[in-house]
Amino acid sequence: MVNKNPFTHPSQLPYGLPEFASITLADVTPAVRTGIAEQRREVEEIRAQGTPTWANTVEALEASGQVLQRALSWFFNLQGTDHTEAFDEVAADIIPQLSRHTDEIFADPELYQRVRDIDVPDDEQSRRLHELLCTRFRQRGAGLDDKDRARLAQINARLAQINARLAQINARLAELSETFGRNLLRDTNELAVRFDSAEELAGLSPARIDALYDPETEQWVLPVELPTVQSALSELRDASARARVLDASLARGRGSNVEVLLETVRLRAEKARLLGYDTHADLVIAEETAPDADAARALLTDLAPAASANAAAEHKFAAERAGGEITAADWPYHAARLREEQQGVTDDDVRAYFPLRQVLVDGVFYAAQLLYGITVTLREDLEAYRDDVDIWEVTDHDGRGLGLLLTDYSARDSKRGGAWMSSFSDQAHLTDSYPVVVNVLSISMPTDGSQPLLTIDEVTTLFHEFGHALHGLLSDVRYPSISGTNVPRDWVEFPSQINENWAFDDAVVRHYARHVDTGEVIPEAYLEAVREQQKLGQGFATAEYLAAAIIDLAWHSLSPKEAAEIHTLDDIDAFEQRALFDAGLDVDDLHPRYRSTYFNHIFAGGYSAGYYSYLWAEALDADGFEWFRGRDDLRAAGEHFRTHILSQGAGRDFASAFRAFTGHDRDVTALLKRRGLYGTQTDSAS
Repeated sequence: MVNKNPFTHPSQLPYGLPEFASITLADVTPAVRTGIAEQRREVEEIRAQGTPTWANTVEALEASGQVLQRALSWFFNLQGTDHTEAFDEVAADIIPQLSRHTDEIFADPELYQRVRDIDVPDDEQSRRLHELLCTRFRQRGAGLDDKDRARLAQINARLAQINARLAQINARLAELSETFGRNLLRDTNELAVRFDSAEELAGLSPARIDALYDPETEQWVLPVELPTVQSALSELRDASARARVLDASLARGRGSNVEVLLETVRLRAEKARLLGYDTHADLVIAEETAPDADAARALLTDLAPAASANAAAEHKFAAERAGGEITAADWPYHAARLREEQQGVTDDDVRAYFPLRQVLVDGVFYAAQLLYGITVTLREDLEAYRDDVDIWEVTDHDGRGLGLLLTDYSARDSKRGGAWMSSFSDQAHLTDSYPVVVNVLSISMPTDGSQPLLTIDEVTTLFHEFGHALHGLLSDVRYPSISGTNVPRDWVEFPSQINENWAFDDAVVRHYARHVDTGEVIPEAYLEAVREQQKLGQGFATAEYLAAAIIDLAWHSLSPKEAAEIHTLDDIDAFEQRALFDAGLDVDDLHPRYRSTYFNHIFAGGYSAGYYSYLWAEALDADGFEWFRGRDDLRAAGEHFRTHILSQGAGRDFASAFRAFTGHDRDVTALLKRRGLYGTQTDSAS
């Protein structure tokens, strides 16, 4: 039976593409058990070697666990795109096993000592990998020892207790993360807003209204998106419809996730203390490019007063446009109408120039060819995990194959909210593996089979997620652990946010922005309106983001004692409000981008104490894109970025990589100008 399991042998398809046609969910649990047993044997063989060397210890450890990796990459990718209750049952079974298995490896002081004793090769990738491995061991508790031989026995006994507790915490945190995400997905589906008539949805495009119709219930069903402010709020004309949509968004997790998030916060605080850190934020940010938690916090709080002031002014203008008082549900609608009145261009006017396939092929892929010399070609002969998912081959300028890209853009109930990039496999010369990456969005598809017309945000997101894909596809490193997007969170968003800039750049936008019916290139007046729209509303956009990032750091800056004092939903609401007030973010009718009970990034998405990273990376992006401006030879400029950033993964010191790319250290001036905050007290932000 083991031999028949598709995960127990490498795929024979191009680039190691998973053999989707032969894989079922029933294959996962036995493959995980087999993979754990196999990696245990591999690790035992490493321990049994004589004198530790780079090859027999570090490289052997890097190459271990291939069966496990294949099974987990398939499972967690499809759990995000095609979730069912059966996936939850498998997750409940395998996640505790995986946590214990990881602890067995990285909490082992003898294996840690073996890794520490190695002569590290004299190259930066090897040095970086060695530092990463040592950090992993320390953060699992393997380094909690003492050279004082008189206390050795006592210390070892205490270490055994600590490591046992850490294993319990890690296993429980893995379960809680899974539960939070599962509860959120269930709440999101159950809270989809149902309308009895199409008239209630007036303001949405006819194609979108048609796509929302459910013939079984004879209702129109508007799904809830991941952020607080739903995109429909800027379009729905009916104020009561807007109120229903926002209420549904805010209601998520307020019953199901209260205890989950509170236990998560308490366990994270306890784990940090066991590992010698004051808070979970200190533990997490020790591995990021930000110097420490205080530096991350300062970036947010330094910008908060000016962002609040700008947002308050925007609220006033929207209220004046509405002719009186407005609610949080009304603000996006009147702000959008105000923009249209100022610019003379509606959102529907602009969307006609952005059909999905055209944006993807003639925009996203074209920009990559222009900058990096790569070609992206549809592989209709290869089968994905769904019929509506496309597979594309990516080849370099010399015809050499680089890897595969899967694009999964259709909205469906089984898909978790948001947009993301992830990998089925990572590039690594050591294991001779190629990148196979997927980009996921949730775009409502017209029922008549035509191409959906994208909003400005959707166009930007398409470019953003492909920026992540480029980071994976253009990786050129030896070791899997430092490949592609396996980098700190406050660095991983840098390439993706850089790629957003090309969406409406003159060198790219006129190549793809053509009218869906006439083929006419987007008029200059429309293009200027798009660019101006990106500048407007920055007070609101900045403030709602900062509010979420501040809430994240507030939760993860608690001591174990402080975390234990929060018990109820009312306590959570009061905690959020106090954190925002203390930071100077107190704006009428402005909700954080995510509230705690549906903050998937930090309680189920790996971004705990790291949501600040989007702004940290935007400072890099704003500064970095200034380097591109005015470059006549975009191909040479793209190759320069590829060489110093995209190809490096985590194989180079990030500050040095940025300096090699731009010629200087990071400067936040460009970020402040972009956000409309330049010339205020925020100039001192770091």
